[in-house]
Amino acid sequence: MILKFCWPLLLLAAGILEVYGDATVRKGLRASRISYIILGFLVLGCYGLVVNVIRWDFGKLLGVYVAIFALISVLWGRFVLHERITISTKVGVAVIILGGIIISWSEIVILFRGLAMVLLRDEVQL
Repeated sequence: MILKFCWPLLLLAAGILEVYGDATVRKGLRASRISYIILGFLVLGCYGLVVNVIRWDFGKLLGVYVAIFALISVLWGRFVLHERITISTKVGVAVIILGGIIISWSEIVILFRGLAMVLLRDEVQL
């Protein structure tokens, strides 16, 4: 039941794990350091576990996840790797995020209804 409302946090955690794992493997390949590559593999394995805790249809799960992953990837590139973000990348990520919102619309509605119920229940108890 609790996972029904935690999916945004789980997808965010999975995205951070995947981006960090990919960046670590990349660093290991460029520096010829096997220890970074192994660490990256381990982190990527953790990503796979976290993302699959959410019990949605596979296409829906990865469709929504891709939107979060795209956003985290671009932000990581900008703020960690100090890369310049082109306008085409910004537009592309916006389209991907819109797709993720469309795919997850029913889950978003359930999430906000649940939050509203919690907030209203707390207000009534005061």
